[in-house]
Amino acid sequence: MKTNVGYWRLIGILLAALLMGTPAMAQTSDADAAFAEQLAALNARSFDDKAAAAQAIADSGHPRASIVLQALIDSRLYFRVVGGDVVLAEPSDEGFALTDPLTGEAAGTATQYEVRRVVINNAIRGQVRDLIARAGLTSDDAAVRRDAVQQLLNNPDPAVADQIAGLIEDEPKADIRQDMALVLGLARLGSDEPAERLLALDTLRGSLADRVRNQVRELAANDPDERVRQQAGAMLSNIEDKRRLWGLAEQVFFGLSMGSVLMLAAFGLAITFGVMGVINMAHGELIMIGAYTTYVVQLLMPNHIDYSIFVAIPAAFLVAGAFGVAIERGVIRFLYGRPLETLLATFGLSLILQQFVRTVFSPLNRQVSSPAWMSGSIEMNAAFSLTLNRLYVIAFALLVFFALLAIFKRTTLGLRVRAVSQNRAMARAVGVSSSRIDSLTFGLGAGVAGLAGVALSQLTNVGPNLGQGYIVDSFLVVVFGGVGNLWGTLVGGLSLGVLNKFLEPQTGAVLAKVLVLVFIILFIQKRPQGLFPQRGRAASEG
Repeated sequence: MKTNVGYWRLIGILLAALLMGTPAMAQTSDADAAFAEQLAALNARSFDDKAAAAQAIADSGHPRASIVLQALIDSRLYFRVVGGDVVLAEPSDEGFALTDPLTGEAAGTATQYEVRRVVINNAIRGQVRDLIARAGLTSDDAAVRRDAVQQLLNNPDPAVADQIAGLIEDEPKADIRQDMALVLGLARLGSDEPAERLLALDTLRGSLADRVRNQVRELAANDPDERVRQQAGAMLSNIEDKRRLWGLAEQVFFGLSMGSVLMLAAFGLAITFGVMGVINMAHGELIMIGAYTTYVVQLLMPNHIDYSIFVAIPAAFLVAGAFGVAIERGVIRFLYGRPLETLLATFGLSLILQQFVRTVFSPLNRQVSSPAWMSGSIEMNAAFSLTLNRLYVIAFALLVFFALLAIFKRTTLGLRVRAVSQNRAMARAVGVSSSRIDSLTFGLGAGVAGLAGVALSQLTNVGPNLGQGYIVDSFLVVVFGGVGNLWGTLVGGLSLGVLNKFLEPQTGAVLAKVLVLVFIILFIQKRPQGLFPQRGRAASEG
């Protein structure tokens, strides 16, 4: 009897569970059935019907909705020729591998004759992207939310304003909140109510984005409401003032990056010219050799581009330095005291080196890839961003500068170089080998020129004429800053770089260089020894 009671109790529990589960099962079945109908509607002939089906899929809340919509804009949604069933399709060796969009399970294979792609137009594609973006606003993944907001920025629909307004306060990421506020403001600018447009202007206050400026300019000129026009006009004036200030900051930044390149190119020239009095017209080709060394290192390390530059820096210094020592030992040491002949000889060497790289690498320019960590920029705001490669060039130039200062102030080589530069005869009298110092100094200057080539390779293409564009500017930097003075080279390089960048928009690149040259000539007439004159050089030459 007890056994029968237990048996009937078990049956009762099973029946109750089955009855309780039936509504949920029926609900799930109904949702899948509705979703299947919406999928089938994507194969409609009318684009309007397809757009309505895409909207219904997005509103359905089905867990597979976003997958289907993404497949639709990726052209991976197909339908069977026989039966018309919609499927997800991926190319395979046998034609297409099919997946059931409702369940995500494999649905066999098909040839290209058995399935056809669901065709949509650009209007539907844009609509679906917005639908996916709206769904992504509530994602747990910050990257998905960020992408969704960026997508909505391209098409700030007033219909999305209420959804954004409900989510913005709960968004934990500050950058996403900022972009959400931008979407919200731009969306409300399209409202028919003046109060909403005024609220939108308050929301957008402080933004310098081009889209905001254009929309505000449109309101200031054409809005039917006087209050909106006035507030938009005041806001537009404020935007333009701020953008001008950030434009000046951008010019300074680009001027500093250009000045850093000039500074690097001039360091080696300042060393050789200051110590040895040699006008080295092949200095630009030593820069070129450093750039080509960087290119060769990347060819040898194709799978380690991010780290190749750490190999290229010492390699460029050593290779260019070796060329410098060879030039000094082979040519220049026979021409000391004859500046005109030294100038002509080094000019001839520059032509030889250019032809050498044309023979080895061809006359075509070569592109050096920047490491991933040097790519991109730091966006300060919509009007100003700092490109990472230029930031690293500025930092690299300063690092080289302080390294050279340490060499000249803290090492025996630096002490002897300073002794020779200030009084060559007295240095010889106390046992300093001036010929050895000349060779090492020329090699050091050439090596620093090679480092300039490494920096330039990250900003421009590498070619046989790379150094020719910097040799004249390098001499101007050295003369302006003070011959042989590193601090003068630093100040001169950065100053001329910024001056060039401020003149170029007004006068053009060529006239800007002419004006800088005139400025240097007038400056030298007033102060022949430059900003930071070197002590003892005249006595040495006398």
